[in-house]
Amino acid sequence: MLTKFSRLSRRFSKTNQIGSSLTPAQEAKLNPKCIILSEDLCSQTLDMYPDAKTLKKLHSKIVTDPSLGLSPSLAIKLMRAYASCEELSTTRHLFDESPERNVIFFNVMIRSYVNHRYYQDALSVYCAMSKDAVSPDHYTYPCVLKACSGSENLPVGLQTHAAVAKVGLDLNLFIGNGLVAMYGKCGCLVEARRVLDEMPVKDVVSWNSMVAGYAQNGQFEDALSICKEMESMNLNRDGGTMASLLPAVTNTSSENVEFLRDMFEGLADRSLVSWNVMIAVYVNNSMAAEAVNLYSRMEAGKLKPDAITIASILPACGDLSALSLGRRIHKYIEKKRLRPNLSLENALLNMYAKCGCLTEAKEVFDSMQSRDVVSWTSMISAYGVCGKGRVAVSLFDKMRDQGLVPDSIAFVSVISACSHSGLLEEGRRYYHLMTEEFKIVPRIEHYSCMVDLLGRAGKVDEAFIFVKQMLVDPNERVWGALLGACRVHSNMGVGLIAADHLFHMVPEQAGYYVLLSNIYAKAGQWKKVTSIRSIMKSKGIKKTPGISNVEVKGKVFTFLAGDKSHPHSKEMYEELDVLVGKLKEAGYVPETDSALHDVEEEDKEHHLAVHSEKLAIVFAILNTNPGTPIRITKNLRVCGDCHTAIKLISKTTEREIVVRDTNRFHHFKGEACSCGDYW
Repeated sequence: MLTKFSRLSRRFSKTNQIGSSLTPAQEAKLNPKCIILSEDLCSQTLDMYPDAKTLKKLHSKIVTDPSLGLSPSLAIKLMRAYASCEELSTTRHLFDESPERNVIFFNVMIRSYVNHRYYQDALSVYCAMSKDAVSPDHYTYPCVLKACSGSENLPVGLQTHAAVAKVGLDLNLFIGNGLVAMYGKCGCLVEARRVLDEMPVKDVVSWNSMVAGYAQNGQFEDALSICKEMESMNLNRDGGTMASLLPAVTNTSSENVEFLRDMFEGLADRSLVSWNVMIAVYVNNSMAAEAVNLYSRMEAGKLKPDAITIASILPACGDLSALSLGRRIHKYIEKKRLRPNLSLENALLNMYAKCGCLTEAKEVFDSMQSRDVVSWTSMISAYGVCGKGRVAVSLFDKMRDQGLVPDSIAFVSVISACSHSGLLEEGRRYYHLMTEEFKIVPRIEHYSCMVDLLGRAGKVDEAFIFVKQMLVDPNERVWGALLGACRVHSNMGVGLIAADHLFHMVPEQAGYYVLLSNIYAKAGQWKKVTSIRSIMKSKGIKKTPGISNVEVKGKVFTFLAGDKSHPHSKEMYEELDVLVGKLKEAGYVPETDSALHDVEEEDKEHHLAVHSEKLAIVFAILNTNPGTPIRITKNLRVCGDCHTAIKLISKTTEREIVVRDTNRFHHFKGEACSCGDYW
């Protein structure tokens, strides 16, 4: 359709150019008032799918011109044109007012509804065919089956299968494809496979529909088996095959991601769909760096991204704090006029929020023509993780004032915002509001937020009582939040209970051993620290290495704690030594209780100095202009020593430094942090 509009625009442009060179006499001959509007001319114009304004003018001319009249042919073309402009009410009016509706009228109306996902309306029109004594044809059934798939309406799907079998159309390729898709979407995989096997002729869509059926129902191995069958028959898999597999490859194994990557790389012709799917696979499996690299490859290949591409890649930009890429994509959105688009705008807002750019996030939010609960929740969460709990609470109340009903995720965001800012009573109030007024049954996320809220506020014993009174079994997140609170407030008694539960639930998770070690270390009980380290060693449990990402000149660089693999490691460590010296002159004293080893103080200082975020910051200082803000993302919680050091680095280097760890944002400026040392 876009191509047709482009051709039409060029034709109008050319006409205007010609018109401007005509003499007055010639212009008079071509005056629109002199043009006789014939049915053929109207038909040709409608075939070009004009814009809504032109369409309404033409429609008015047709019904008022006595020489024309609304013939069935023109009525059908008007219906199609209005549907393409998303004017479905007018399409339906034309349908209802047509005195002699044949099967073509019904097909156009059904297809119009299906194309705009009004599946129930499409099925209602289909059911009305029998009242008008109109028999469906081979164009009707594929659309009806698509409506059954979209609405997961198995009863009508079964009736439709019986109807096509009765008239001998069940062997039609397009109807067969529709049946496979319908049964797959409705979870009837045996029936879907039977239809596929009985089809005399199959194309790649037939097989893709079966792949999608298995994938949508979580049967990834069966979906892969179909892909292998396709390969054995030398049937070229395409972007549609990859798109069919997408539902099954979210939070999946690395082997499954590798299978998709091999399929993508092996495609003879990589369409935009295939690029979009592969980017989405990476994003849905927390492989943000791979997603960004693939997007860069796509750009280098001169393939233009669409709204789906952008909505897929923006979360990866946020995960990596790849702000310059995110801003470049934002400019592309504006240049291509891809807004308004709610899902795209929500992704853009969320990207800025994940990068800690509250000003830009708010600008996107304020400029949106329409906002849903997701938009408001993203903005509430953005303020919350940046320590602006009061603003988050105010925004939540404003959302309610505008008539939107908060869902369970919105309550997670606002209670979490209260937790990050120490708003204990407000957090309690929202939890009560959720359970008592909105009658939302607390999920494990809400319980976890409440434990975190109480624990951060020093109410560790109350948090423990809350855990014991939960209506569901506490999971790792709940006990983890409680153990984290015990570390902050040195509550060894409750900490040991929480740790015991965690060691039974996730015996291989190193982080909880480290937290308990930290509790012992703060109490100076080094023998117990050594004992925990021995247990970890005997079980082969290794501490999760600290990893930090920093974006410099449009490229994301990754550093590990103690990393010396970078080509410029020598210069980095020299700069780090100089920087630590300046910090000590400014009063910095390494917080050696953040180091878990029972070793000499000097060795502890060394372990702290090479934490990944410090290395990333030094790299950014060496490779950016003075005064350039530095943005870091880290896979672990920022330790107390790094938090203190970065405040002084910000002051010494006169740079704003933004660090996002697993819990929140830390905006360092001068010698202060946005968290107010409450994290």
